[in-house]
Amino acid sequence: MNRKSSIENQSGIMLAISLAATLLFTACSNNEKEMNKAEITPANSLEYATTPVQYINPEYTLSVPGELKPYEQGAIYAKVTGFVKELYVDRGDRVRKGQLLALLEAPEMNQKYLSDKSAEDKVYSDYLFAKQAYDRLLEASATVGAVAAIEVDRAKSAMESAKSAYESSKAETAQTSQLQKYLRITAPFDGVITDRNVSVGALTGANTGLPIFMMAQGSRLRLTLALPEKHAASVREEMPATFTVSSQPGKVFDAKLSRTSGLLNQQNRALTLEFDVDNVLDALQGGEYAQVQLKLQRKQPSYWVNNKSVLYAQSGTFVMTLNNEEIKRIPVKEGIRLDTLTEVFGELSSQDNILEKPSEEIKLGKISR
Repeated sequence: MNRKSSIENQSGIMLAISLAATLLFTACSNNEKEMNKAEITPANSLEYATTPVQYINPEYTLSVPGELKPYEQGAIYAKVTGFVKELYVDRGDRVRKGQLLALLEAPEMNQKYLSDKSAEDKVYSDYLFAKQAYDRLLEASATVGAVAAIEVDRAKSAMESAKSAYESSKAETAQTSQLQKYLRITAPFDGVITDRNVSVGALTGANTGLPIFMMAQGSRLRLTLALPEKHAASVREEMPATFTVSSQPGKVFDAKLSRTSGLLNQQNRALTLEFDVDNVLDALQGGEYAQVQLKLQRKQPSYWVNNKSVLYAQSGTFVMTLNNEEIKRIPVKEGIRLDTLTEVFGELSSQDNILEKPSEEIKLGKISR
């Protein structure tokens, strides 16, 4: 009886082992079939995530460095050679347009003027005498036979010659008189004297190469900056801007576009922009660097895609479209890049669906299901 029970127990154990082995083999076969099925599944039959291309015209902000310059600035030279007689201003003085800044003296110029004036008076007397002689002969010629016609012509020629000599002498005297006015150095515009290079008694003039004063206009400034080429088409008239300067952290200043260069600089491929800035309260200083925030916008809408939708390959830059179960690769050129969007230019339409995650391994053409 015990022998029979032992045999039955052994048979049960063998049956259980056999059943477990069968189940394990079946599971392995199913897994292998699933793996083989996944391996032979065409890649193009997968579901691709797409987003529609955006045809929009967003306003965006660009930060670029700029420089504040005086609206007007220049070096003030003496037009004639002379000695500095008086200096009426110094560095830091604020002056008005036309204000007398310095006085020069040139004794030889005064003598030249007196000589030219004396010569002018003599030539003028000669002209008056010749004119009177002509007028008398002309009056006498009214009587037939009293004066020969050639004498009248000779008197007229002498009068006209004397008149020409007088006009020439008069112009020379005016020139000398004008040169005397150049001895007075006046301010060409409202501004501040930024430098003084001569002292009283010094010889100065056009040939010395040294300006008497340097001056600049501080009540009005020019904010200039170089806008990169890709943003040049986004500039519009009276475009607003804000800027900050390092000398006044946290303070924001406003400005509007006043003018542009119109053409790109050939050296840095940038468009020069100028903003006029009122500085009546002297809150800013000419020569400061500024960080400018521009609000730009294209003149017309353009196509935009997600940043990750742009495919960079050795053959170029592309986006991939999925329309009507067909995948295409479209060559594009990048424009502006915002936070999550990139502007692209290529053969796109507003109905295109763009692959969110393009790859060079994705096969082009119809998707096989």
